[in-house]
Amino acid sequence: MKIRTKITLLFSWITATILLIFASIIYYSAKQNRDREFYSLLKKEAITKANLYFKAKVPPQTLQQIYYNNYQTIQEVEVAVYDKEFHLLYHDAVDIDFVKETPEMIHEIYTKGEIKFHQGDWQVIGLTYLFKNDKYIITAAAYDLYGYNELKYLLRNSCIIFIFSILFIILVGYYFSKKALQPIKNLADEMNKISANHLNVRLNIKSKNDELSKLAITFNEMLTRLENSFEAQKNFVSNISHELRTPLAAIIAELELSLHTRKTPKQYRIILENILWDAKKITKLSNNLLDLAKASYDTSIITFKPTRIDEILLDACSHVQQANGKYKTKISFENDSIHDHEIVVIKGNEYLLKVAFINLIENGCKFSEEHICYISISTINSKLQLKFSDHGIGIPPEDIPNIFIPFYRGKNKNFSYGNGIGLSLTEKIIQLHFGTIHVTSQLYQGTIFTIQFSHLN
Repeated sequence: MKIRTKITLLFSWITATILLIFASIIYYSAKQNRDREFYSLLKKEAITKANLYFKAKVPPQTLQQIYYNNYQTIQEVEVAVYDKEFHLLYHDAVDIDFVKETPEMIHEIYTKGEIKFHQGDWQVIGLTYLFKNDKYIITAAAYDLYGYNELKYLLRNSCIIFIFSILFIILVGYYFSKKALQPIKNLADEMNKISANHLNVRLNIKSKNDELSKLAITFNEMLTRLENSFEAQKNFVSNISHELRTPLAAIIAELELSLHTRKTPKQYRIILENILWDAKKITKLSNNLLDLAKASYDTSIITFKPTRIDEILLDACSHVQQANGKYKTKISFENDSIHDHEIVVIKGNEYLLKVAFINLIENGCKFSEEHICYISISTINSKLQLKFSDHGIGIPPEDIPNIFIPFYRGKNKNFSYGNGIGLSLTEKIIQLHFGTIHVTSQLYQGTIFTIQFSHLN
């Protein structure tokens, strides 16, 4: 079922319920008012007849003649007068006697003073009448033909109006639901124009105050993120294919050369060393890609636990020095409080932190002629701070804003091999641990990477 139909039906059902309740209240009120007013009329008629009978001394025959004459043209009130011993003193029409009074009824009227009840569609009232210190019982009964007809007309007209009102409400509801949902249909039509090849298309926003405009704004923001992701993915695929193609092409060339021409053992050794170097580059690239993917996970998936930063740092230094005997590190503790166990403990992932520290140490070593990375640990503003510095070639100022972009290689790429993943991976890992990283550098003087972590509370 379409939303337009649902809204129309719901709107019609709610309105119909309100109209039905309203009409029922009006009909019930009219019915109660008719009942109450007719009882009042019966009481007046009963007292009038009693006054004519007792006070005006009008002969009973005259009163009965008046009753019969009126009975032919209008629904006259039938009145009867009894004394307290249940003796009938006067009756408008004994032959009709619709009420059929009983001693029990007379006794109840005499005791209560007044009673009202229905006998079929007729209304009956019984009351006491005091005359010369004697109490008499009077009953009056009649059928309210005019009142019942009015109620019948009211009910009939209410049903007709109710039916036509519902039909009108359904038509109006359908029209207005169509108008109300038209902006959504327009948005859907615009969304259908968006595809993987047209992610630059945006929804038209006419106003910024209503809910649909907020939805369109949110959708446009999502499209922007998707477009950026698609562009990043395309750049990633392009860069990774280039990074893989170069060492693979070199390996293939070396192997083809060795197969087509006879070489000396020394030449074969050189070829194998070149192939091994290219294979190591591919392995390092694949490892970096796996680490980058892991660092891009949701934090709820990665295991975090209390971890000592100094121990991870020492493991990273040991790993770098084992991988390359030329690389050296020097660690210094700037504050005495660093030796406190709680100061150097954060909630983190040991493997990822080690990867980040290895990347920074290797960068510091390979871009300096002395191949030394200086590491300092300190506390500042209740935060744990690590500095990785070197006395190397530095980073050109124009390259600094881009060094954390995946696969970005600055002007110093010819100085040492790299795939441009290390620093972007490091930044992601630090951000996963709710830390910050920034860099300062001067050409031919050195570079400093500063990391800050919050302590484990």
